[in-house]
Amino acid sequence: MGDSSDNTIELELSYEMIENLQTFSKILNKDINTMLNEALTQYFTNEQKRILEKNQDDENMMTNLDYDEFWDGVDI
Repeated sequence: MGDSSDNTIELELSYEMIENLQTFSKILNKDINTMLNEALTQYFTNEQKRILEKNQDDENMMTNLDYDEFWDGVDI
């Protein structure tokens, strides 16, 4: 990806994706860059939510001890 000061990314989009971008740009009267930014924002939000839920599930698995496991090794 180059060094951190390089803000250029090479994108490869399928012909179908380009057609959809052009079509929806006309239908919605939106700039293609605006649509891409909106789509990526939604994607990142969904992925962050999924990652947080997975981390929570993993954490719950680790702390979900049964009665004997919980009391094992506890001196009363």
